[in-house]
Amino acid sequence: MTGPPEDSRLRPVVIGIGGCSGSGKTTLAMALARALGGTHFPIDHYYRDLSHLSPAERPRQNFDDPETIEIPLLAAHVAALARGERIERHVYDFSTHSRVPGRTESIIAGPYLFVEGIFALYYAELLPLYHLRVYVDAPDELCYARRLKRDMEERGRTAESVLRQYETSVRPASLRYVRPSRLNADLTVDGVKPQSASVEMVLTALRASQP
Repeated sequence: MTGPPEDSRLRPVVIGIGGCSGSGKTTLAMALARALGGTHFPIDHYYRDLSHLSPAERPRQNFDDPETIEIPLLAAHVAALARGERIERHVYDFSTHSRVPGRTESIIAGPYLFVEGIFALYYAELLPLYHLRVYVDAPDELCYARRLKRDMEERGRTAESVLRQYETSVRPASLRYVRPSRLNADLTVDGVKPQSASVEMVLTALRASQP
């Protein structure tokens, strides 16, 4: 695919937003994208294709392990978007834990690109691509309560299955990988406070970082 000359491309400001599941990072990324006319870019779309496994085996995989994300492809796509280029991102079907064969979606970043996910500040390959790194902090009790509500209301899961997954994979992964990634952040916002306060903190940091 041919695009415009390199010097005519608009390069977005790239912001990484990480935090534990249920911390409020997705809500923050979406609010910032709306406020700034930017692009929300969840890394969940880069889960590895599990179509080689049987339908019964797929849900038993540990999706809270950083190895379940195809990081080389994710890093290549974020780097391309940061250069102002267009990418073709595969379509991931979360209900089957597999990529839809032969289908992609064309994406080009707006003036701001919000790369968001539990491992957004964990992968070393992504860190140099960010202009600002934001960690959303929230206590385990609140993270679990939010995840329980979401999974029961939106995904039809039982309270027992949500609790089992949280105790066996979600919380251990947050302690081992996600919470330590806070050390890579330029800014930590409180996921307990009203969202407007976190949005304003990020906007203030962005204004201060602009020449």
